[in-house]
Amino acid sequence: MERDAALEAVFMPVRPPSTFEETVERLGTAIRLGLLAPGSQLPPERELAGKLRISRSTLRQALTTLVQSGHLVSLRGRRGGTFVSEQPPLAEQGGEPLDQGAWAVLDYRVAIECGAALLAAERSGPDQLDRLDELVAKMAAEVEDFEEYRRTDIRFHIGIAEAAGSPRLLSAMTDVQGQMTDLIALIAHPPEVLVRSNEQHGRLLKALRKGDAPRAVRFLREHIEGTEHILAGLLPARRRAEDVQLVDAPGSSAVAPT
Repeated sequence: MERDAALEAVFMPVRPPSTFEETVERLGTAIRLGLLAPGSQLPPERELAGKLRISRSTLRQALTTLVQSGHLVSLRGRRGGTFVSEQPPLAEQGGEPLDQGAWAVLDYRVAIECGAALLAAERSGPDQLDRLDELVAKMAAEVEDFEEYRRTDIRFHIGIAEAAGSPRLLSAMTDVQGQMTDLIALIAHPPEVLVRSNEQHGRLLKALRKGDAPRAVRFLREHIEGTEHILAGLLPARRRAEDVQLVDAPGSSAVAPT
């Protein structure tokens, strides 16, 4: 009964706006916890998209990410379908966890980047915004090459801090981007993920051009939350400071809320 209830939770509707990222987190976490057992088959695409209440294209993006990360296997033919890998990555206790230190970096990023977006909406000039526009266009052409995309992505986020007109904030942004690079390197980045990420860059830039600080901050927060969902789905269980009391012993993991 408990297992059935847990599986029902896995396939509950996903909430917008982070439907893709939350789907990756939901399925990745279910695989890691054994709710979706190694070798088991996922429901057919149409049925699964209906259960999660997401579009089939969004579901395909999420499944592609999980296939590329090694959590799922896609087989074709009469007996084809999408199956949980027999040995999903990072299922062992020795896997690299998204621990308190990682969450401290993510929280630091929220504070620095949202503050930079707010000030950039108030202070940015046309030349700075045009430069950000160029970087968004450059990333659109780099989605097949993650290393190049990531280098441009870093320049984009640092460019927001430059547009904010605060040297101290610029230094902090450079620092947090360096720390994020170590986390981002732990997960797969298929082109579908990068396309979606860059679409979020474009929406953020439009808000900056309009000087709409609240919307710019909201778009950036959604962008950061997307990364958090992906990391939480593909890495071992989260252990934020408030989760520590749920851990009974060293090596055990708490189920993080979604």
